[in-house]
Amino acid sequence: MRTLIDTPEALEEGLAALCALDPVMARIVEEGARPPLRKRAPGFPGLAAIVISQQVSTASAKAIQSRVEARFPALDAATILGAEDEELRVCGLSAAKMRALRAAAEAILAGELPLAELPAMPAEEAHAALVAVKGIGPWTADIYLLFCLGHPDAFPAGDLALQEAARIAYGLDARPRPAELVDLAESWRPWRGVAAKTLWAYYGLAKSRADPAAAAGL
Repeated sequence: MRTLIDTPEALEEGLAALCALDPVMARIVEEGARPPLRKRAPGFPGLAAIVISQQVSTASAKAIQSRVEARFPALDAATILGAEDEELRVCGLSAAKMRALRAAAEAILAGELPLAELPAMPAEEAHAALVAVKGIGPWTADIYLLFCLGHPDAFPAGDLALQEAARIAYGLDARPRPAELVDLAESWRPWRGVAAKTLWAYYGLAKSRADPAAAAGL
């Protein structure tokens, strides 16, 4: 059973292992790129929250999530599958998000998406199980694995902030493409998820150095 990054102690263990694998990671952690744990609820509620947050602002996602939770206190697969279109629409859900949530609910109830088994799977297998559901894309799958499960090796190589952080940290001439970032990340196994969290922290650090006032919200 792999170590899940679901406690501060586990995160520290992962950071120490990552830094031992890669001196660049050790350097940026020393410079202050120490990621927070940032754990979300696992299961259908966590997956639903990530689907809801797709392609909307943080404020909009929070507002929609609040309305969904108020209307459906028991936010599970059966409840969403049995909800009427209008009930979901008045919460602010788009047609595409309604389809994605229902597809996920159907897959869970049919046993085709075994959420409880994902933590024990290798990252690629867990990722494949999620993206097999129509409406769940690679980013959603990896964010669920990272933040709901604390999977130590999930890695969203298509994330632009990760690409930019890698460019800065490694002194690259250009942002690495997803395939190039996957190649770079090979040396971080089985801690690519910890590397992703570290690179996000480094991206925030780099932004604050470039524009302290903007980073402080001024």
